[in-house]
Amino acid sequence: MTSSNNAAEEKPAGFTRRTVRRFFASLPSAREILIGGPVWGAMMAVSALLALYLRNGAQTYQIVSILLLFFCGGIIAWPCAVFLGRFGAIGRRGETRFAAFFLCLTVCTIAATAFIFAMDYRLFYAQWHQPFGTRIWMYQFVFTSAAAVYQFVVMGIRLYLPVGFAALALASLWLARRTPDPQR
Repeated sequence: MTSSNNAAEEKPAGFTRRTVRRFFASLPSAREILIGGPVWGAMMAVSALLALYLRNGAQTYQIVSILLLFFCGGIIAWPCAVFLGRFGAIGRRGETRFAAFFLCLTVCTIAATAFIFAMDYRLFYAQWHQPFGTRIWMYQFVFTSAAAVYQFVVMGIRLYLPVGFAALALASLWLARRTPDPQR
């Protein structure tokens, strides 16, 4: 091997100009955030409402809280999912773009909604926790939050079905079609 090949192989993997351009091209516009976020949040709330209606006629005492949780989770997840999906989808083929948006919308929506649920759960149990900043408080914070996320995953994810799955597929398809194709 020549010394020029060794220098190219030893170059550290860092931010290249292409990565920086891709980062900025992936950022959603203010319009996409201000319109898309509430629309996605509303779809998630409708999904939860329909799932509750199909299961028990929406006879749930905390229906407003549940719908607000899913709505806020959708609003928070949208800009993150669009950014991450675009970052993975720019310059890729159609099916890869679809998969990137499908994965990012799924993970971000569930994570954002579970996070909000965990913070609300933690807020309720905080009255029995140790003072802020102590070692015991940190354990209580971590384990209470982890228990809440687990509880949401077990009981809350099913509220995304069947409408949430259809909305996810349609939104992923729409976002994939709006992202530039490498052949264009």
